[in-house]
Amino acid sequence: MSREQHIVRTFLELADTLVEDFDIIDFLHQMTVRCQELLDVTDAAVFLAHPGPHLHSPAPCDPGPGLQRVLDTACLQGPALEAHRTHRSVTALDEAETAARWPEFAQHRQAAGYTLATALPMRLRRNNIGSLLLLRTGHKPLGADDLSLAQALADAATIGLLQARTIRQQHTVHEQLHTALQSRILIEQAKGVLAARQNITLNEAFDAIRQHARHHRLLLSDVARDVIDNRLTPAPAAAQPHTTEADAE
Repeated sequence: MSREQHIVRTFLELADTLVEDFDIIDFLHQMTVRCQELLDVTDAAVFLAHPGPHLHSPAPCDPGPGLQRVLDTACLQGPALEAHRTHRSVTALDEAETAARWPEFAQHRQAAGYTLATALPMRLRRNNIGSLLLLRTGHKPLGADDLSLAQALADAATIGLLQARTIRQQHTVHEQLHTALQSRILIEQAKGVLAARQNITLNEAFDAIRQHARHHRLLLSDVARDVIDNRLTPAPAAAQPHTTEADAE
């Protein structure tokens, strides 16, 4: 397979996030593997934004202790965090400058044998989701072509992850709507059962179910299910004890 074919296949992989069994950890692992294969780098890691000021890095498969310490520190300081905050690429070249700006990161990077570190933002318009960190053991900076390709890979991964998040959110909304519909059907059935059982109107039956649910701090759907399955017969609302402020505490 030529390098051009490998690049094309990689972009297709990064776009394939709409499958039902999408696995984000496997996706990020493949992203780092492809970076190592296509770019002049030793290791790569993806950092994702977390609530709070720091990043989180799903670790690559079986990282050595040196790389793991670099990744742990990079979540708190260093080019990965800087690229995420500034929305631009950041390269740690000069040893003295790196040590002055990010002392712990510089220490662990040097101990692990890495001489260069470059981070690229993962951002699409207002969606800023993290950064891509590239680590090298040589002394030659990444070339312009490799930097451009790395940013393109980061952009493609960002789009893929945002698509996957949108699909998950849509599924959540659909599930909530389905649950609400099923609960409404259940409550309507319980109203009919209770109205026939008590010889009351449907409105009175619903008031009885609602008052019972409030007094016992239950969901309407749970009370409705008990009316149907367990022959629960709430008294008409006027005959039930009212919920007081003390009950609600």
